[in-house]
Amino acid sequence: MAAFRDMEEVSQGLLSLLGANRAEAQQRRLLRRHEQVVERLLETQDGAEQRLREVLTAEKEVAQSLLNAKEQAHQGGAELQQLEAELQRASEEDAHLKASLLQLSRELEELKEIETDLERQEREVDEDTTVTIPSAVYVAQLYRRISKIEWDYECEPGMIKGIHHGPSVAQPIHLDSTQLSKKFISDYLWSLVDTEW
Repeated sequence: MAAFRDMEEVSQGLLSLLGANRAEAQQRRLLRRHEQVVERLLETQDGAEQRLREVLTAEKEVAQSLLNAKEQAHQGGAELQQLEAELQRASEEDAHLKASLLQLSRELEELKEIETDLERQEREVDEDTTVTIPSAVYVAQLYRRISKIEWDYECEPGMIKGIHHGPSVAQPIHLDSTQLSKKFISDYLWSLVDTEW
């Protein structure tokens, strides 16, 4: 570009030197024509440089867009891997929960069977006690009336406690069944009963 400007200066210098000559008038015309061509060339060169700058700017923008797209693709790949890992963990947890649910369902079925069995046993016991308890209650009430002994049902295991309400005074009963025989205990308790009816 600087070379064209130097040519322009030289052309103008030549025109000023040849201006006095008539023969040189034709050369001046040629030089002017040459100068116009050089000016057009310079304008074209300026336009080409401007377009080149625009193309370079566009190339930079395209390159940056491409880099951004690659970065987004890389990030998308990383996110995809993360999502796949989360999906894998969720699948494993789902399988574990399904196994737990299956186990709990089995346990629930077993508990239902046990409940059904217990209800059946309870009905059987209710049927048995319906017959047995009234007779047992009758015997216990009869024995209490006869023996006049009020039992302490809250005493320690292995101990026999109560109060015998005799004809004149109330007498406490305190027997240790681990140290005394059943026969002795039975004989002692029956000895408290007044047999004169």
